Amino acid sequence: MNLLSIKDLEKRGRDATLFSGVTFGLEIGHKAALIGKNGTGKSTLLNCIAGNLQPDKGTIGTAKECRISFLPQNPMYSENDTIRSHIFKSRSGKLEVIRRYEELCLEINSMESSPRIQEEFDKISEEMTKRSLWDYDTQIKQILSKFGITNLDQTMGSLSGGMIKKVALAQVLIDDSQLLLLDEPTNHLDVQTISWLEEYLCNTQKAVLMVTHDRYFLDNVCASIYELSNGKVKFYIGNYSSYLEKKATETEIQENTERRIESVLRKEKEWLLRGPQARGTKAKARVDSIKKMISREKIAKDKGFDFQVLGRRLGGTILELTNVSKTFATPEGKKKIILKDFSYSFKKGERLGIFGLNGVGKTTLLNLLTGTINPDEGKIKKGENTVFGYYKQQIDKEMFFSKDNYVPTVLEYIQEKAEIISTNDGKQISSSRMLEYFGFIGRIQYSPINTLSGGEQKRLYLVKLLMQNPNFLILDEPTNDFDVFTLAILESFLETYTGCLIVVSHDRCFMDKTVDTMLVLKENGEVSGFVGSCSEYLQLLDSQETETKKNTIVKQEKTIPKNKPTVKRRTFKEQKEFEALEEEIFTLEEKKPQLEALLSGTETDFSKIKVITDEYNQVLNKLEILYERWEFLGNLEEY
Repeated sequence: MNLLSIKDLEKRGRDATLFSGVTFGLEIGHKAALIGKNGTGKSTLLNCIAGNLQPDKGTIGTAKECRISFLPQNPMYSENDTIRSHIFKSRSGKLEVIRRYEELCLEINSMESSPRIQEEFDKISEEMTKRSLWDYDTQIKQILSKFGITNLDQTMGSLSGGMIKKVALAQVLIDDSQLLLLDEPTNHLDVQTISWLEEYLCNTQKAVLMVTHDRYFLDNVCASIYELSNGKVKFYIGNYSSYLEKKATETEIQENTERRIESVLRKEKEWLLRGPQARGTKAKARVDSIKKMISREKIAKDKGFDFQVLGRRLGGTILELTNVSKTFATPEGKKKIILKDFSYSFKKGERLGIFGLNGVGKTTLLNLLTGTINPDEGKIKKGENTVFGYYKQQIDKEMFFSKDNYVPTVLEYIQEKAEIISTNDGKQISSSRMLEYFGFIGRIQYSPINTLSGGEQKRLYLVKLLMQNPNFLILDEPTNDFDVFTLAILESFLETYTGCLIVVSHDRCFMDKTVDTMLVLKENGEVSGFVGSCSEYLQLLDSQETETKKNTIVKQEKTIPKNKPTVKRRTFKEQKEFEALEEEIFTLEEKKPQLEALLSGTETDFSKIKVITDEYNQVLNKLEILYERWEFLGNLEEY
């Protein structure tokens, strides 16, 4: 069943049309990604679908029962709202039932209670059972806990930008909707939480349309890719890896076609140069054909790094940490240990990834290494020839302007530090050429910096950093602001980079391609090492977690309770729920063999089989949930 239908959608930007003629749809349970370079209009398209922006042309249709939940890049919130009140502001049908139930609980316990209120209370209780909402609050808390959100009474204004994005994501997942629109859902999540979200989206029955730069996430969640390029959307069946294969084949075909056209053109140009031809119809048609070939739209090749930058020489001493300790005071007045007696000596060509949960102190460690902050104890010694290039998560926008408030152009900003960079083969790369490699092509190089988007400014900041030719490169979350195409260019640059490299990133694909050793920061201030990729370290964590669960189960099985637990009585509400459960289980158990008979019959219509299969799976899942609740209530004494 089609949940979403988009036809001939068009949206104009400030200077030109962002996209036009966009037509596609999404079915129930389908997982798709929208990819494209920064500035092509991906977020704008999601906002149009969500109803936050009006398209200039075209139509957006949704199925009658389809409700959309949207996660924007920058969520809206009221600073005085608590996390709980922010989440329950959603107009979800489930949350509205729970809200009404809580209101009736207060009314029924007051002096103003009446038979009418009691009757409505009984109906809403039945609705709670029917929609499996008795433990919905627990489900909400479980999802929030996955994002490290435990205190629901915190105000939204007291949260960091990353935590606000997590609360918004949790609200979207909890919402009673059939279609999820997610704009960069993995930003600000640690790799373990990303793995959990990945599994959640794979298993959900909801349809998903997402914009994300995380290529592993794209590979594992999405069944199709929509590429937004040159104002048009092109559809590819399969995950991101499949998309790359198909794009490579397309490019090869286009290049072969281009060569054939050029070969024909050479002969045709020779014919034109031989002199004036007869004014016949055939000759005129031939001239027109030549003109069309000359003025054709040529394929734009993505620029990639095919050179190795001549790096600065590193000395014998690069960077040494000796017994370094650092603590911070929390808002509650407690001490948080970031590092405890940490020693490390960096070697030439070392490529380290910094791994740890959010808030453990990864950025603090980088600030210590670069001398931005000082340690409480211990020493940090930087080599005389060590030159840092530090890409920070948060950049001061004032750094883009000169002292007299002059706003430089993109090219002027880069040339402030260097106009050329040398390569290992003796050639020189100009600042303009370097900008082209990172997508700043043509007129944009002469545009004032304040006309760029936030993502473009961060990309420009990276180019300037690389033009300084550092021999110790530190990248703190470089993947948050870049599209998959920019990340591929950066990875190509880092492949040939000969200096020391430290990367903090939640993008597993980026980490796997750029670093070969992990430094793991723990909450008690200790640091451990792991030789291997980020994915290999995550596999180790998974195996350790599985082993821990097995040991816990064995211990529980060996533990025999000394005293028989006291049996509790059901409340009036629970008694009503128990009776309703028995009736619902009986109905579903009758329906199950009917569906099994249909599946084992002679039905050959694939669409009908799919509907029956989906319904059968829903019945099985519902029975599992109902039986679990029924067994729990069955162990209680009758009301």
